[in-house]
Order: sequence, then C-alpha cells, then structure tokens
Amino acid sequence: MAEHAEEGKSDVAEPDEQPRARRQVNWARAKDQVVGLLAGIVRWVGLIFALILVLHVIFVVGGANPDNGIVSFVRDWSDGLALGFKDLFEPADEKLRILVNYGIAAIFWLVVSSIVTRIIRRVGGVTS
Repeated sequence: MAEHAEEGKSDVAEPDEQPRARRQVNWARAKDQVVGLLAGIVRWVGLIFALILVLHVIFVVGGANPDNGIVSFVRDWSDGLALGFKDLFEPADEKLRILVNYGIAAIFWLVVSSIVTRIIRRVGGVTS
C-alpha cells in the first residue's frame, strides 16, 4: 500500500516546483476596449433615435393608420425625441410640418451622437 502512495502524484506542490506564471493584464488594451464600447453604444443610440424620427415622418407623410400599434409606438417615442424641434416651424400643411421639424430632429441626433462619440474617443485616447 505504501508503494501506491509513493508512485501517485500528490496534489500538493513540491517546494522546488515553480508556481504558475501570473497572467499579465494589458490595461491599455482593456481601456481601449471600454472606450470603444462606450463610443459604439452612444453612436447606436443616436442612430436608433434618428431612425424612430424618420419612421414617424414616413408614417405621417405616407398616411399610415394612426391606430396601428407600431405607428402609435413610433409616434409616442418621436414626440419625446423631437425635443424643441417639434414646433420649430409651423407651415399650414401638417405633413410638411412633420417632415421639416422631425427631420431636423433626426439630423440633430445624428450630429450630436457623432460629436459625443468623437469626444469619448479623444478623451479615452483612442485614435481610430
């Protein structure tokens, strides 16, 4: 029985064995990944906001059914996303009013998200 104990390897490390090397963390790479992720999220949020506004314009100009679930969902969200642009211009034609005001709001979100993305990348030190 003692023979089996000597032949088997023990789970305890021998004193002359080297401990496993620790894994090195590349903090610069981790920071770049976090900055890139944050910038990407900001960019996608701006694109989604602009898409909702453009869909609202398409639904109004195209004469979509206002009682439809999708149309009412987009209308509700676009009213909040239009910010101060909702009543910026007030032409007599409602479709033209929606096209101009909500179109400007969509462009606003694209520009703002692009600028904020660049600021995040510059502050974070990412050049790409």
